[in-house]
Amino acid sequence: MKLVRFGAFGHERPGVMANGSDVVLDASPVTTDYDVAFFEGNGLDRLRHAVEAGALAPVDVAGERIGAPLRRPGKVVCIGLNYRNHAKESNMAIPAEPIIFMKAPNTVVGPHDDVRIPRRSVKTDWEVELAVVIGRRASYLDSEAEALDHVAGYAVSNDVSEREFQLARGGQWDKGKSCDTFNPLGPWLVTTDEVPDPQTMGMWLDVDGERMQNERTSDMIFSVAHIVWYVSQFMVLEPGDLINTGTPAGVGSGFNPQRFLRPGQEMRLGIDGLGEQCSRTVATPWTKTLYHPTVNEFRSDVAGLCAPPEPYSYSVRAGDTLYLAGQVALDEQMQIVGTTLGDQARQVWKNIEAVLAASGATLADVVKINYFLAD
Repeated sequence: MKLVRFGAFGHERPGVMANGSDVVLDASPVTTDYDVAFFEGNGLDRLRHAVEAGALAPVDVAGERIGAPLRRPGKVVCIGLNYRNHAKESNMAIPAEPIIFMKAPNTVVGPHDDVRIPRRSVKTDWEVELAVVIGRRASYLDSEAEALDHVAGYAVSNDVSEREFQLARGGQWDKGKSCDTFNPLGPWLVTTDEVPDPQTMGMWLDVDGERMQNERTSDMIFSVAHIVWYVSQFMVLEPGDLINTGTPAGVGSGFNPQRFLRPGQEMRLGIDGLGEQCSRTVATPWTKTLYHPTVNEFRSDVAGLCAPPEPYSYSVRAGDTLYLAGQVALDEQMQIVGTTLGDQARQVWKNIEAVLAASGATLADVVKINYFLAD
C-alpha cells in the first residue's frame, strides 16, 4: 500500500492506494490520521483489511496539497556519512559504526512545500535520503534479522542542511539540520510488502534541472536492517518514528567550488518505487504587522515602509488583509534613512494602489498590512 495525506497544512486527511493502483481511497473510516496512535494500534493491518474488503471509497485529490505521509513523528533519527562516495567527497573517513544525530520533528513538511532558507544562511544544502518509518516498538533488538519486522514502510526524504550551522558554529550537527521546513517527506509512505529489498533502490536529486545526486542504496555502508538494529541499542524506537538513513555523493558542499541553495531554486528528487517530490526555496521572512484602524494611519504606516524590489507579491480582498512580500535591503539596524526612504515609500504606495484597483477594494476595506522583510 501507499499511504498519503492531503489537504491544508495541519488539516490533512488520510488516503491510501492499493498495491498496483494509483486511485486514492479515503482512509478516514479506518483512522483520522497516520500518527503514533495509528501505528501503535495495528493500523496498517486494519487499513489493509479495509482495502481488500472494498470498504473504502475513492476520493478526488486533484488540486489538493499533498502533505507528509505521516503526522509529526515522535523523533527523527539521522545517520551521517552512510554512503561511501559521500564520505569520500566530504574528506572524512569511512565510519566504523553508524553516526547518529537527531533532527527536530517539526522540520517535517510535505513533498512539494517550500523550503525556507534560514536567515543569514549562506550554505543551505540538499540531501536525498531513504526514510524508514518504524511500525513496531524496537528496543535492544537481538539481531539484524528481526530489524525489518519493525519497519512500517519507506519514503523519500530531503534532509536539508545548513553546513555553516552544522560544521562551523561549534557543538553538534543538530542545529544545522533542524531549521524550519528542513525535512520534506513523501509523497507516500510505501509499506514494506511493496519494497522487498531496500538495498537495491535508485535515488536521485536535481537542482534547477541539473542532476546533482545519482546513486543506489546498495552504496550504503550500513544497511537499513543494521541501522534499525544498531539504533535500538541506544534508544527506544517507537511506532511512527522516522530514520533518515544517509545521503549519497553529490551534495553542494562536495563540489569544488562548493554550491549552495538560494531563494528561487527548485529541488526535484525521487527514489525508485517511492515517488518524487519537488520543492521551491524561499527566503525566511522578517515579519512586521501594522494595524491601521483609519485610512490616515494606514497612509502613515506606508510612508514608513521601504519598498521591496520587483517582483512584488500581493494579494487582497475586500475586508481582508493586504499582504506585501519581497526582499528588502536594510542596514544592520534595519533602518533606511534619507531620500532613499521617500523614493521607496512612493513605490510601495504606487503598487498598493494598483493592487487595490485591480481587486475592487479600497483602503477602508483593508484591515491590516503584513510586510515581510527578508535579508
